[in-house]
Amino acid sequence: MARGGRSRHEGRRGSGIRQMPFRQLRNFMPPVAFVPEEDVEKLHRASLKILAEIGVNFLLPEAREILKEAGAEVEPGSDRVRFDPALIEERIRTAPSAFTLHARNPEHSLEMGKDWISFSLVASTPNVTDLERGRRAGNFEDYCDLLRLGQTLNIAHMLAGYPVEPIDVPPDLRHLEALAAMARLTDKVLYGYSLGRQRILDCIEMTRIVRGLSPARLTQEPSITTVVNANSPLQYDKPMLWGMIEMARAGQPVIVTPFTLAGAMAPVTVAGALAQQNAEALAGIAFMQMVSPGAPVMYGGFTSNVDMKSGAPAFGTPEYAKAVLVGGQLARRYGFPYRSSNVNASNHPDAQAVWESEMSIWACVLGHANLVKHALGWLEGGLCTSFEKIVLDAEMLQHMAAFLQPLAVDEETLGLDAIEEVGPGGHFFGTAHTLARYETAFYAPMLSDWRNFQTWSEDGAVDATGRANRVWKQLLSDYQPPPLDPAIDEELSAFVERRKVEGGAPAD
Repeated sequence: MARGGRSRHEGRRGSGIRQMPFRQLRNFMPPVAFVPEEDVEKLHRASLKILAEIGVNFLLPEAREILKEAGAEVEPGSDRVRFDPALIEERIRTAPSAFTLHARNPEHSLEMGKDWISFSLVASTPNVTDLERGRRAGNFEDYCDLLRLGQTLNIAHMLAGYPVEPIDVPPDLRHLEALAAMARLTDKVLYGYSLGRQRILDCIEMTRIVRGLSPARLTQEPSITTVVNANSPLQYDKPMLWGMIEMARAGQPVIVTPFTLAGAMAPVTVAGALAQQNAEALAGIAFMQMVSPGAPVMYGGFTSNVDMKSGAPAFGTPEYAKAVLVGGQLARRYGFPYRSSNVNASNHPDAQAVWESEMSIWACVLGHANLVKHALGWLEGGLCTSFEKIVLDAEMLQHMAAFLQPLAVDEETLGLDAIEEVGPGGHFFGTAHTLARYETAFYAPMLSDWRNFQTWSEDGAVDATGRANRVWKQLLSDYQPPPLDPAIDEELSAFVERRKVEGGAPAD
């Protein structure tokens, strides 16, 4: 039920760090229908009502012209656009239900849609932390180390953003330096930010260079992703719209993701927040199809709630899990690939971080998310990347990967010969059935410590977070840069240097 990789328990590095092999997972379980289908239809109709009667602001004049030509109602002298329900239904129908994301290493290419599921490294945090050095502003050195971890960890299927923002690189040049480092230090699917037209055009061109393709071939082989967040409530801003236009024209997928926090940027009820999320997502996806019918898209859900005492975002909550599950039902109603996230609001890689993340991960899997963003390393509600949390998440995700291997029930696994051999009152340690399978029968953890208390105490009584600290350091020590064709590396360097001389991408 997985693509790529070797046998189930291969993948241990020379250091002894246990990893499962790189393989994209398939979710064999039926998706959870958290609400009945009639409630999904109620949300759908409410979303169409929002789009028809209230509308969405599109702040880019070029976008409003595209919308107007396609039949949307553009309010004269205003940013407001309204949509006839039939227009939405017609336009979203051209979005593909599945597509392949191509990496420069074909073994790391990924399928999006159907029953496929992928986990990505955390993205877009302004700060980074670890146990020794503490919390600090994002910087290029840490950025590169996090890329190395993302490459080394097999359960990190893709990157899906900067694992921390390298704020010591000037903003107008950051996308050039950051994407070049991503292309050299990893061979997984690339990511660019839709923060204006020139930035995303540069990222698309760098991706073309790295993959060694013609522009026409790149259009046929999606190779870079981006996220476009609606500026909730009910607004798309200029830089995001420029990115959507250029990505659609280049045939590259956009993950359209409203950021709807119930009680702040959306109604305080989960149902109301979901209706708004769905309206914003449908407006963005329909717009993409107006730009280029058939352009690959993903339906992104990011509805959670706020702490009504402080106004701070809360993640990994029961409300978040409900929104993830119902978001999956909505995505499946339209036939879109679905993106969700592994999130928490803890300020430290502690028990709270783990229980909130576990709540998120289970909701993503049960809701059949195809891409779980921020799956490894998210902390502080997205304000910080933790080296230790990356390893804690990797262990949880490996547990989930092992769980997603279907249970074989056949003559060999039933073990009736072994039961007959042992009989009443015996044990199975020495049976031929056990000896033939003991090395591969069970999941072997990366981080969990299953020794007894005395042995653990004598070895320093190191807790899971402390062990995670040791693991990420060993993984970085084990890192090997993936090979890159020297001619491609030279062409990439020449492009970056030329664009830097030209001024990069000043703020739009």
